[in-house]
Amino acid sequence: MKKIITILGCVILLAFSACTKQYVSPATTNQTLYADLTSSNWTAYTDNNGSKSFTASINIAALDPNFASIGGVIVAISYDGGTTYEQVPETYANVAYSFTYTGGNISLYAQSADGTTAVQPTLPIKVKIILVDSNS
Repeated sequence: MKKIITILGCVILLAFSACTKQYVSPATTNQTLYADLTSSNWTAYTDNNGSKSFTASINIAALDPNFASIGGVIVAISYDGGTTYEQVPETYANVAYSFTYTGGNISLYAQSADGTTAVQPTLPIKVKIILVDSNS
């Protein structure tokens, strides 16, 4: 009886040790890009509804019209040279930041936290832009 249990145990052990798991990771096609903005990069802007803000435009060649229609964009800003990032939309020091994007361009906007006045950022800002690819 001991031989049968021993043989059965060995067979079970061999069966489990022969199994291997395969992990297939998809190819990473996401891109991370950086831009540096100073106070001179911001210009006054009024949208179609009359809301005022300051805007800074960042040209991104990789953000072609096709990518803009099927991919995704994540924007984060840093006031400490890239040590710490905060994802936009964000309110920092009573300035509300948001962004829009189209083919080839990302526009950052800055206005007061309550949305009533335009606020021009005065500190240098490092911008991290992550382009997230997607299947159509």
